[in-house]
Amino acid sequence: MTDNKRSLEQQKEEFKQKKLLASPIAGLIAWLTVAVSGLFFPDLITVWVLFIATGSIVYLAMGISKFTGEDYLDKTKPTNTFDRLFFYTVAQSVLVYSIAIPFFMLDYTSLPLSVGILTGLMWIPLSWIIDHWIGLFHTLTRTISILVLWYLFPSERFVYIPMAIVIVYAISILILQKRKTT
Repeated sequence: MTDNKRSLEQQKEEFKQKKLLASPIAGLIAWLTVAVSGLFFPDLITVWVLFIATGSIVYLAMGISKFTGEDYLDKTKPTNTFDRLFFYTVAQSVLVYSIAIPFFMLDYTSLPLSVGILTGLMWIPLSWIIDHWIGLFHTLTRTISILVLWYLFPSERFVYIPMAIVIVYAISILILQKRKTT
């Protein structure tokens, strides 16, 4: 259902009212899966877990959105330009694998660094859309943490980097829950 009578400001205000929890919960679950795999399985298996888990975030979020009340697939809601923008940022996150894969082929331990930083960039436009600092916090904290852990723990990159991402997601989810939407 399209509603061309609403201004962009009205649509932005509508988008800002959303809980915005399904995608971060999905990201937290995916990266926690990677961290657990890094703890218990060899890197070769964890590489596949990382590809599959992070590639599945959008699908997991679609399912979770039914439980958070966001229901990404609800066709009865009026279209919102900012929903489209959000999904474009999701597409951007998928396309970054074109950068991550060549580096992975040279050094498989680059995967948590490249996928972790590049897919986290989608939080920056979210900050602008919802007029809240959480997206900048998430991206900057995630990027700095990943980079520091990359150098500090080279033999544990598949554990420490995913756990840092999980912690940033947990903090972000708590902040989103407490965020005033009016």
